[in-house]
Amino acid sequence: MSDPVAPVSRRGLLAGATALGAPAPAVAAVAQHRGIVVLIDRNDPHVMGHAISYTANLSRHFASKGQVAPPIEVVANGQGIDLFRADKSPLKEPLATLRQMFPGVVFSMCASSKAIAESKENVTIPLIDGARLVPFGIGRMVELQMKGWAYVHG
Repeated sequence: MSDPVAPVSRRGLLAGATALGAPAPAVAAVAQHRGIVVLIDRNDPHVMGHAISYTANLSRHFASKGQVAPPIEVVANGQGIDLFRADKSPLKEPLATLRQMFPGVVFSMCASSKAIAESKENVTIPLIDGARLVPFGIGRMVELQMKGWAYVHG
């Protein structure tokens, strides 16, 4: 007696779809990424430093292949917003150097996380040069992923 819910192999599924007239999906399709988003969500200088290294190394990687690097955006969310705080960032100088070497890199800070931190600390948080606010860091990250951007967690 055969199992009525027998597992179907990928090959069997593709063959069945083709037999029914549906186009078979490309099995070895290569994703076309439109950009790279790096998320920083921890207040850890080591992790923040990785984000800077990743960004610089990605730019160098594409340059070494004679290619222009796709857009790169570093998004600071939650406790990671300290990376882009002019009053607290442990990495202001490396970030300034990164922006000088790769001016197309975008720094985005979560406005919601900033507002929460400002309320808790009773201060106005200044941003480092070149940083901008986005309404929600996690929303920005997901929005970019939905547009085909590759995701790197710092």
